[in-house]
Amino acid sequence: MNLDNVFDCLEERGFIDQVTDKKAVKDILSQPVTCYIGFDPTASSLHVGSLIPIMSLVHMQRHGHRPIALVGGGTGLVGDPSGKTEMRRILSREQIDENALSLKRQLSQYLDFTDGHALLLNNAEWLTNLNYIEFLRDIGKHFSVNRMLTAESYRQRLETGLSFIEFNYMLLQAYDFHYLFEHYQCVIQMGGSDQWGNIVAGVDLVRRMKGKTVYGITFPLITTAGGAKMGKTVSGAVWLDGKLTSPYEYFQFWINTDDRDVERFLAFFTFLPMNQIRAIGNLEGEELNQAKTILAYETTRITHGEDAARQALESAASIFGKRSIDPQMLPSSTLPRQLNKALRDAMPTSYVEGERLEAGIPAFELFEEVSLCKSRSEARRIINQGGAYLNGDRIKSFDERISAEHITGGEILLRVGKKKVHRIKPKNT
Repeated sequence: MNLDNVFDCLEERGFIDQVTDKKAVKDILSQPVTCYIGFDPTASSLHVGSLIPIMSLVHMQRHGHRPIALVGGGTGLVGDPSGKTEMRRILSREQIDENALSLKRQLSQYLDFTDGHALLLNNAEWLTNLNYIEFLRDIGKHFSVNRMLTAESYRQRLETGLSFIEFNYMLLQAYDFHYLFEHYQCVIQMGGSDQWGNIVAGVDLVRRMKGKTVYGITFPLITTAGGAKMGKTVSGAVWLDGKLTSPYEYFQFWINTDDRDVERFLAFFTFLPMNQIRAIGNLEGEELNQAKTILAYETTRITHGEDAARQALESAASIFGKRSIDPQMLPSSTLPRQLNKALRDAMPTSYVEGERLEAGIPAFELFEEVSLCKSRSEARRIINQGGAYLNGDRIKSFDERISAEHITGGEILLRVGKKKVHRIKPKNT
């Protein structure tokens, strides 16, 4: 558990957009608190666009706070108009309940729900039992229609038409915050920037009904450097469910990240230390491709587990060529241990008799033997031009002997240029 202030962590990584009271929020986060984020159960799976709120809850938990993942089984029956130009399709109660169960299972992959360290709740438990007349008298009286209409989510929809059922959504979400404060001592609601109006409404409702102060935090809308909405591709959404988007497809989605987004996405979607991420952000060319491999491996590992991430990495290596994941391109200190091992495991490897390595093999012969060069003459030329490396050091002479003395960690790494790498292992180890 990290007891440093999680607000500083979130701010450094770019998660913070708006805060109801920044100083007060930082102060209360100096001690363990309960926070929540709502997830809309309109589908059986969340997608990549939901990762910002998910990762923020994980950061909260890693810093000693108790997150509540609230599945909107009740509000999903109404439909959130935020960020939508038209009314959402209304799903049946059975569909909503089935989706809510799927989301609960999915969120368990990211958060530790054992022993109350985090809570999974469904607002259908309290919203579907409300008496409409009592709700209007007790809750509705605290809302001004004029003020509600100033909310961005409502103003946009007034142009295309806002249904009365959607108009009630803000009241229901505000009531959620009130209910969670009353029953679970939840003092912070977080969500996307399009939820600001709903969050502020909940803060105001708790103040009016309980005379207490609670707080809100919103995250920025994440788009790619090219301006596309995060998680959307030509073929559709990138789902977190491995049955809808396979771990391999998920891995490839991150591998194809725009160069300009790599550093930002590493900060958002992995737990790598920021000093390492900033160092990666300065890379170019093939070295930047290695950073994309780190991004793809880590995001796949977090969502689908280490075995799936390793398999996706190895599949990519077999299809696109192992040269694309050369671990020599980055200092090992920037690589998570499991990724460094996975990259090495995916490298082409040759096993050479221990006796030959003891005697030493001329570099130009070994480079041709393991197919790093097409011929010995090509190997001589490349080595003489300074384009061949032994364990990261440039080979100075084409006939330099590569021997058992060069074994480090049970292996010898050979490289040509920046892309072609090969591992040598003695047969007797």
